[in-house]
Amino acid sequence: MGKVTGFMEYERLEEGYKPVPERLKHYKEFVVGLDEGQSRQQAARCMDCGTPFCNNGCPVNNIIPDFNDLVYQGDWQNAITVLHSTNNFPEFTGRICPAPCEAACTLNVNDDAVGIKSIEHAIIDRAWAEGWVKPQPPRHKTGKKVAVVGSGPAGMAAAQQLARAGHDVTLFEKNDRVGGLLRYGIPDFKMEKSHIDRRAAQMEAEGVVIRTGVLVGTMPKGSKVTNWAKETVTPEDLQKDFDAVLLTGGAEQSRDLPVPGRDLDGIHFAMEFLPQQNKINAGDKLKGQIRADGKHVIVIGGGDTGSDCVGTSNRHGAVSVTQFEVMPQPPEQENKPLVWPYWPLKLRTSSSHEEGCVREFAISTKEFTGEKGKVTGLKTVHVEFKDGKLVEIPGTEKTYQADLVLLAMGFVNPVATVLEGFGVEKDARGNAKASTDFTGGYATNVPKVFAAGDMRRGQSLVVWAIREGRQAARAVDEFLMGYSDLPR
Repeated sequence: MGKVTGFMEYERLEEGYKPVPERLKHYKEFVVGLDEGQSRQQAARCMDCGTPFCNNGCPVNNIIPDFNDLVYQGDWQNAITVLHSTNNFPEFTGRICPAPCEAACTLNVNDDAVGIKSIEHAIIDRAWAEGWVKPQPPRHKTGKKVAVVGSGPAGMAAAQQLARAGHDVTLFEKNDRVGGLLRYGIPDFKMEKSHIDRRAAQMEAEGVVIRTGVLVGTMPKGSKVTNWAKETVTPEDLQKDFDAVLLTGGAEQSRDLPVPGRDLDGIHFAMEFLPQQNKINAGDKLKGQIRADGKHVIVIGGGDTGSDCVGTSNRHGAVSVTQFEVMPQPPEQENKPLVWPYWPLKLRTSSSHEEGCVREFAISTKEFTGEKGKVTGLKTVHVEFKDGKLVEIPGTEKTYQADLVLLAMGFVNPVATVLEGFGVEKDARGNAKASTDFTGGYATNVPKVFAAGDMRRGQSLVVWAIREGRQAARAVDEFLMGYSDLPR
């Protein structure tokens, strides 16, 4: 513990944002991180609790008090060593993780939590700037070959861990660039893709073979999920050519809204809209891009994906942006003694909301209306909970103008037929059925086929994907070698 009275002397420091008019002109990151002095002061607030709940609040179990103390002491190089010991990609989590560790911070019981995420962000950015992040190739090769299908954070983490254990790893991605939903689901203004490219280069230097534009299995007819594959590989090929196969694809099947008028032009899933802009930002040419310029935009869904649609629409130059959420508006401040150390239900306002957005809560869309086959509006009604069910409130019907409707109501299960192709048993939600037990963890019902990340657990956070990728890598290593030195 660097400073015994630090939590009493210093207030929480928040990362800053560049002004709204400035950042709306581009798709670059706009967060202003803490400088060295601010980071050390923020780290001084950490109490090094006897039972650090932040460790368990963090899905990858980051050793948070230790790297906080190292930052306070000015030992940044050891701080990144500690951070990397549990998290392969802190530059991802330091930017887009919602920080459940901070919700679990003991100081959060009756004060503002330690700014753990901002410290993590500062550590990894400094590590890259100082040249401390280097390839870690294995000392010995095992001769075992592993295929990892899906190059999102789960697949990248698993591939890196398995390569460092000495296996020959091939990472397959159906899209034209590595990164999965980090690449084509997260807007560049939240996380620039150079961070993915740097890690991909590091992984290749460690021996990972990355094959993009390769679809394992097939896509269902009429699927609107991004798929820029130029080559197809069958599950049978992977089972024949590799000693183990790890499935780490995303849960990309978007939740639909089957109400009258759904077939009108101008109604799109968020994951049709967002990937296109990322592709344009990367310098690609794209015909028929879905644009919000000069339009009244309705975003249906109050989560992070909906927020991303808001920020992108504002950068396009939308006339207005309105976001719908079917659940009631949460309280602005949670009841900390009741919910701590768990993730609290409270009103969360993102940087995209601050850029311009009307938020409507407890509202349900009844019908899409249109003219000449194009959407022009929505008919809505407010709802409330009664006897555990959402019911309509009479007299609250309203019509909203809309030229573009974006459906951002979450994701339900994997899309491609990779699970069927391998014969993997599914759970009730359509995800790969695989246990996380210590014995045989992440193994499916098919011999030498494993599953992790969103493909196994369903839609979740980037930090959960990294955790599952790391744990699944250990399970695969143990399966191949009979033991594993990889951290679980």
